[in-house]
Amino acid sequence: MTNIQEIYLAGGCFWGVEAYMEKIEGVIDTVSGYANGKTENPTYEDVVYRGTGHAETVRVTYNADKVSLETLLKYYFRIIDPTSLNKQGNDKGTQYRTGIFYTKEEDKKVIEKEIEQLQKNYSGKIVVEVVPLIRFDLAEEYHQDYLKKNPNGYCHIDLSKAEEIIVDGGKYSKLTDDELRSKLTDKQYRVTQLGDTERAFHNEYWDFFKPGIYIDITTGEPLFSSKDKFDSQCGWPSFAKTIAPEVVVYNRDKSFNMERVEVVSRVGKAHLGHVFDDGPKDLGGLRYCINSAAIEFIPLDEMKGRGYGYLIPAVESNK
Repeated sequence: MTNIQEIYLAGGCFWGVEAYMEKIEGVIDTVSGYANGKTENPTYEDVVYRGTGHAETVRVTYNADKVSLETLLKYYFRIIDPTSLNKQGNDKGTQYRTGIFYTKEEDKKVIEKEIEQLQKNYSGKIVVEVVPLIRFDLAEEYHQDYLKKNPNGYCHIDLSKAEEIIVDGGKYSKLTDDELRSKLTDKQYRVTQLGDTERAFHNEYWDFFKPGIYIDITTGEPLFSSKDKFDSQCGWPSFAKTIAPEVVVYNRDKSFNMERVEVVSRVGKAHLGHVFDDGPKDLGGLRYCINSAAIEFIPLDEMKGRGYGYLIPAVESNK
């Protein structure tokens, strides 16, 4: 049975928010409307000129088995200024305030956690309204799918941000040491858990360039795309970037009397390799030097069946 859920998002003019959210994998439907005002069935003119207290809001219906609320909120935060009160883009007024309106108490905890994490990125106080949904009235028909009907119509956000990948870490979990020893080969365990390094030119993927993605061998979390893999002649798999910024963390490594930056998987905390600034300039200048034993390759034609279908554009976009 499909796990259908709803969340209500206010982020300025609802034309752009509606068009943006419907682009996200796992979103089933988006509808523009007016939320949490003082009157029933308001018109656009009521909301704009008569102080009804409504916020231009988009009801987002999504398949929670395909996309989590945490991930939807991360996408939402990309298109708003969370510290701006009653103003987004060129639009000013209480009807353009930011807000996340929930219908289930368990969603409130998720929202508050994401807001807490977001606050770390801002010196100013986040003013996104987080309250239960009191009422939601559909906007007039001409507002629905406005940008589809009017491709050159006003939009205050960059719709392409919906195409930037977000990997939901909540889908993955770190294994216990006993589980890791049971799952991994001796080489994989020594590399990912003890920080060993494979021999150059004597590992599985150093000269392998088929289309697909590379995942953390310990958790299955996606890490790299073949699109970003290049031949560095160093003897290890080399990538210009990660498949999404959040999937790895970085540690200062002073071993062997060297100053290096270690790359560790986010959820599994597995040692992957190191990142250097001697990569191709036209690809951004970085070289993620990764141990083959720390990753598993998923071919493009198997990605959908193994739950990575949403990442197919990240592999195919360079064709």
